[in-house]
Amino acid sequence: MIDNTIKDVAREIVSATTKVVALTGAGISAESGIPTFRDKGGLWEKYDPMEFAHISSFKAHPEKSWKMLLELIEPLNKAKPNPGHLGLAELEKMGILTTIITQNIDGLHQEAGNTDVIEFHGNNRYVVCLSCGKRYKFNEISIETLPPKCECSGILKPDAVFFGEPIPSHALNRAYEVSGNCKAMLVVGTSAVVYPAASMPEFAKTKGAIIIEINPEKTPLTLKISDYFVKGSAGEIIPLIVKEVKNLIN
Repeated sequence: MIDNTIKDVAREIVSATTKVVALTGAGISAESGIPTFRDKGGLWEKYDPMEFAHISSFKAHPEKSWKMLLELIEPLNKAKPNPGHLGLAELEKMGILTTIITQNIDGLHQEAGNTDVIEFHGNNRYVVCLSCGKRYKFNEISIETLPPKCECSGILKPDAVFFGEPIPSHALNRAYEVSGNCKAMLVVGTSAVVYPAASMPEFAKTKGAIIIEINPEKTPLTLKISDYFVKGSAGEIIPLIVKEVKNLIN
C-alpha cells in the first residue's frame, strides 16, 4: 500500500533530520505549467537543441535562440510554486531538509521559501551580458528588439547553462559536498539521465545515504539505486510525506 510506503519514507526522513537533501528535475516544475524539454511534447520536439540552445549557435545567431527562449520564459514568468515546491520548503522550515540541488532554471524553489538551492543549470529569471558580465533580472530588460542588449551594447544571454557550456564549478562542488554528507536524498521529478546531476544519488548511496525516489514513472535509478520508489507526482506525494513527518515529530 502506498500509505505504508509514505510512512516508511517519513520515518527515514525524520531519522535523517538535518541531513536530508533533495535533487529535483523538470517533473516538479511541469506541475506549475513550465514545459519540459525531453518529455513527449517538450521543447526539444519542436526545436533542435543543437540549433537553438547550443552556446555556439547562440553566439552565431542570438536572435534565433531568443525567439525559442521567449516561448520558455513566458510560462516561466507566470508560474507559481505548486504543492511539491511548497512541501519541500516546509521541510526546510521544520529543520529537516537542508539543501536542494535542482536541474531547473525557474527559481520556484526560492519563491516557495527554500534558502539553500544549488542551481546546476542556472536561472532563466536573470540574464547576463556576454561582453561585460553584468547581470540583470529578466524584468529589467527590454525584449522589443532581439537580441536584447546590455547598456554596454553587449548581447544579453539568459543566465542558464546552454549546451556546450560547463556546469558552474561552484555548483558542482557544493552538490558533491552535500550529497556526500547527507543521510537521505529525495529524488523528485527527474528522469535521472542527465549527468552530472544523475550521479548525485549514486554518489550519496556510496556514502551510505538512503535514496527516496518520487516519480510518476520508473527511472534508471529505480531498481539499482533507490531504496524507496513512490510512484506519483511531486504535488501529490510530497504533501503526504510532509503530513506524516509532522505526525511523527509532534
